Amino acid sequence: MKKRVLVLSSSPRREGNSDQLCSRFVAGAQEAGHEVEKVVLRDEEIAPCRACDGCRHTGVCVQRDEMAAILDRMLAADVIVLATPVYFYSMSAQMKTLIDRTYACWRRLTNKDFYFILTAAVESRDRLGPTLEGLRGFTSCLEGAKEKGVLFGTGLWEKHDVEGSPLLDEAFEMGRAVS
Repeated sequence: MKKRVLVLSSSPRREGNSDQLCSRFVAGAQEAGHEVEKVVLRDEEIAPCRACDGCRHTGVCVQRDEMAAILDRMLAADVIVLATPVYFYSMSAQMKTLIDRTYACWRRLTNKDFYFILTAAVESRDRLGPTLEGLRGFTSCLEGAKEKGVLFGTGLWEKHDVEGSPLLDEAFEMGRAVS
């Protein structure tokens, strides 16, 4: 069955390691026949949540930026990929801002499949635990959210370290396995 897949890449570096893994996930999911869109958060104007509660009763954020369109895409998606480089044992600022801004519609982000892509300079997957728990903490707030896969890209310090790595094939296969 054809799925609508939304890949949210939060790498602040164009063609950074996590961004390249996202592109391979996209290619795999497209090969499997899914409708896939990749949103690169560094290219979007997304302000931080103001905690003004303006959206509390309307479900619409009072801020006028590009987050409204991203929320619409998230609501329409069957599958959401959250990809982030890991900085100081946490997700990127771009990913955290996106997650915080889902406050306007988080109760409607139901029954989604989630994949996580994490990249870091550290060699041990265990060191990515706090970031993974942050992403899982977000999805645990969403009714019917299902974690379908995690890709750990460790030992990736420089911008193009992922090139030539088997991680690119893993990302492709993860995308191709979306069902």
